[in-house]
Amino acid sequence: MDDHDVDAYAKLLRRVNSPRVVVDNDACEHATVIQVDTVKRQVALLEVVQVLTDLNLAITKAYMSSDGVWFMNVFYVTDDHGNKIRDEGIINCIEKALENDACMVNSTGKILLSKDHNLIELTGTDRPGLLSEVCAVLTDLRCNVVNAEIWAHNARAAAVIHITDQSTGAAIEDPRKLSLIKKLLYNVLKDHGDFRTPIVSISAPVEIHTGRRLHQMMFAARDFERPDSEIDGSVRPDVTVLDCPGRDYTVVTATSIDRPKLLFDTVCTLTDMQYLVFHGAVVTDSKKAYQEYYIRHVDGFPTSSEAERQRVIECIQAAIERRASEGLQLELFTDDHFGLLSYITRILRENGLWAKSAEISTRNGKAKHNYIVTDVSGNPVDPKTIFLIHQQMGQTVLQVKGNLSVPPKFPQETSRSFLFRGLFRCPSFQNFGLS
Repeated sequence: MDDHDVDAYAKLLRRVNSPRVVVDNDACEHATVIQVDTVKRQVALLEVVQVLTDLNLAITKAYMSSDGVWFMNVFYVTDDHGNKIRDEGIINCIEKALENDACMVNSTGKILLSKDHNLIELTGTDRPGLLSEVCAVLTDLRCNVVNAEIWAHNARAAAVIHITDQSTGAAIEDPRKLSLIKKLLYNVLKDHGDFRTPIVSISAPVEIHTGRRLHQMMFAARDFERPDSEIDGSVRPDVTVLDCPGRDYTVVTATSIDRPKLLFDTVCTLTDMQYLVFHGAVVTDSKKAYQEYYIRHVDGFPTSSEAERQRVIECIQAAIERRASEGLQLELFTDDHFGLLSYITRILRENGLWAKSAEISTRNGKAKHNYIVTDVSGNPVDPKTIFLIHQQMGQTVLQVKGNLSVPPKFPQETSRSFLFRGLFRCPSFQNFGLS
C-alpha cells in the first residue's frame, strides 16, 4: 500500500468514526437538543462535554448510553441567558466543533498553543495573600502574565499561568532566568507548617485544557482528603457509590447545587480516575442538579472494595466543590498594561480580601479578570471594603457580580430514587436492554 492509499484509508476511517451530530430546536420547548453519536473511547464523553462547555452552553439535562461500540449522548442546552440556540452561525459552530476532534476546540482560549509563551504550573498550600505574592514575584522578574487560572480547595491551591518576557513580548529562553523564577515561586509556595512539598514547573506550552489540567493538579495534590480535624461541618455534595447487582456496574449518584460546567467537572474526574461511563443521566432545575452514572474501571470491572467506593465519593465531591468557591465575585475589565495583575491582587490583599479563585485573560490590549473573594477568615466580604476598593481603582473598572453576601448553601438531601426511576424509563436506555 503506497502513501496515497494509506492517506485515503486514514481519511476513510476518520470519516466513518467521526461523531454524528444532530441539532434540534423542535424537540423541546425550552432547550435546544443536541444528539451526538460517537465511537466509544475512554475520553469520548469527556471530549463532547468539553466542547459544549467551552462554547458556553448550559446543559440542563443529559442522557448518555453505550451499546459497547457506539456512545449515544443527548444534551439539552441553552445559552447563558437560558434561551434556545437559534443563531445559525452558532449552530454551525457547534456542529463543526463536535464533528471535529474536540481537542482542537479553542472557543474560549482554554487551550493555548502559542510558542511565544512559557507555561507555569503551581501547586501548594493555600493561604491569604498567596496570589498577590506570586504575581509580585513575576512582576519583579519582568514577566508579563498573558492568561492565568487559579483554583483553591480544601487548603490546596493550583495555578496554570502563561507568561512572556516583558522586554520582548516572547517566551523567556534564558535558562538562568527560568531557574530564578522557579526558585522564587517555590519559596513563596513553601509552607513550613505543611509536610506537603509545593510543585513548580516551567515549560514550553503544550496542548492542554486548563480546566482539565487544574482538576488533575488538584487530584495529584490530594485535595479530596479531609482529616477529621479539618472537617468544618459545611454541607457537601451528596454523593453515593453503590453496586448494581446483576449488571456489573457501579452506580454513582450526586446531588448538588447546579452551576455552569458541573457536568464537565464530574466527567473529567471520572475519566482521570480511569473509569468509563456506560450510561448516565443529568437533570437540573433552577437550583439543584442530579447526576447518575453507571461506570466500570477501564479493566472492565466495577469497584471492588469499600475503600475504592469511598475514594470515588471523596473525589467526586472535590470535583464539584473546586470550581464552586463560595464568596463574592468581582469582575474587572480595563486596558491591559504591565504589572496590572500585581497591582490588582495587591489591592485585594491590602484590603483584607482572600482570592479563592481567579481567571485572568488578555486580548487585543484589554484585560479581563474574574475573582471570587472572601475576607481573610473565609467569611463574607464587608460592603465597606468594596467601597474602599472602588475608591482606589474606580467603580467602572471593577464590578461586583451578584449581592454582597455569600449565597445560602443548598440543604443536603437524598433524591436518588428520582434519578433511578427516571433513568430506566428513558427510551434511549430501553434500546440497550437496561429497562
